[in-house]
Amino acid sequence: MLTLEEKIGQLMLVGFDGTSAPAHILDWLARGRVGGVYLFARNIESPAQVKRLVAECRAAAKTPILVGIDQEGGIVARLRAGFSESPGAMALGAARDPQLAEDIAAMMGREMAALGINWTFAPVADIAHRPGNPSVSTRSVGRDKQLVSEMVTAQLRGFQRAGIAATVKHFPGLGNTILDTHDALARVSGSLDYLYAEDLIPFREAIKQDVACVMITHVLYEDLDSQYPATLSPRIVERLLRGELGYDGAVCSDCMEMKAITDGFGAGESAVLALLAGVDMPLFSHSRARQEAAFEAALMAAQSGRIPAHRIDSAVQRVKALKRRFPLEAAPALDCVASAAHTKLAERAARAGIALLQRGAGLPIRPDAAHGNIVAVEFNALPISDAVDSGASSAFANALSHRLPQARCMQLDAQSTLPAALAAALEAADTVILLTRNAHMQPPQAQLAREILARARQSILICARNPYDAGLLQQADTILCTHGDSRPSLVAAVAALCGDFLPSGELTVPLP
Repeated sequence: MLTLEEKIGQLMLVGFDGTSAPAHILDWLARGRVGGVYLFARNIESPAQVKRLVAECRAAAKTPILVGIDQEGGIVARLRAGFSESPGAMALGAARDPQLAEDIAAMMGREMAALGINWTFAPVADIAHRPGNPSVSTRSVGRDKQLVSEMVTAQLRGFQRAGIAATVKHFPGLGNTILDTHDALARVSGSLDYLYAEDLIPFREAIKQDVACVMITHVLYEDLDSQYPATLSPRIVERLLRGELGYDGAVCSDCMEMKAITDGFGAGESAVLALLAGVDMPLFSHSRARQEAAFEAALMAAQSGRIPAHRIDSAVQRVKALKRRFPLEAAPALDCVASAAHTKLAERAARAGIALLQRGAGLPIRPDAAHGNIVAVEFNALPISDAVDSGASSAFANALSHRLPQARCMQLDAQSTLPAALAAALEAADTVILLTRNAHMQPPQAQLAREILARARQSILICARNPYDAGLLQQADTILCTHGDSRPSLVAAVAALCGDFLPSGELTVPLP
């Protein structure tokens, strides 16, 4: 029998700094004060180190624990250097191959399982309604609800067949916002007919496929609940998710330390409200002080009866069921991580996810003098959301230099004027390869990209994150969309330039 303190502990999932577990985390695990931990890039050094870290946490724990991580693939993947990178959701959607999407998720799942991780915050079930959404981007499969549903269910099957609890997010749909919930509370006003007709469909299908967990978003939907964001709303968690959609599995929050929550509610009160709303696991990613405040507030609310005993007990039972279902009793060996088979699979998926929108006379490029002087200009990734990783910044230049030694590679930050060295290089270039990242959301990058293309004799545009850049820069002679800039996607783009394959991917969003 668990004490009340231990029951509250089962519901607390926390993050921490460092590549080994801090003393207070090990103490909380030993006392049953937390039900698990989840990892970020700040905790990752190498496969062997992560395996030791996870084993340390499991050995310290009084009861079985969940070990989670954001491992979507593409632009959100905490396991990168030394691990198998993969293309993201939109690239998988562009490939239009559910079995490939399932296999990629299973690949990521095997590597997580080899480390002792049994829970991933993926796949993303959001629909890409708005080009200006800073946090969804290529994490979404695309705009069509049926394609999103098909690929999301394929991914969750892949994760779960590898022994990893999958989490569909961000319920009831984050795609129709333009604010990043890391920075502020996003509000959706007006009729929510689209929510029922579109956004809930992938979640309904995931529930039918027995998804292990649903993550709630920090968006306030005024027509559903004018007072509370979804994370804190009984109307959305209990009535919509559990009642109308019939879901009875585990529910977790997005990080409770995002400004969408912290700016309006303290850590303690937000934890209590989330539990009252029907969330089983409020996640606190960073601050020890906020994690302690959440535990103490939830315990006091349970002791006083503000949180009814049956609410605590039902949440504990769901968390226990999740742990029983994904125990990782037969984890694969560590040598599966970054194996040749995984690398080959990721390469195949990345190639399948590239779309060729326009084809000029410049393809393929050969490593000889026929194409003359080649200049490749790559815009560096600028942060548009705390959720999104910076990307493989040198992968494209390295791959291009290896295949086309005659190419001159230049990296560029978005700025208002063309650097003199670049202007001179463009003047001498016969072919210009331009790689953009989210130019449609960054006017200085878009302006500079237009000027570069205008100066080029022959141009090839690679839209390395959102394909929306292609709608702004149609003057390019050739346009490729990679649907993400993970290492496999950038290497695949170079292979396409060199004629190794003819891209067959299809856009999954309309271009503005």
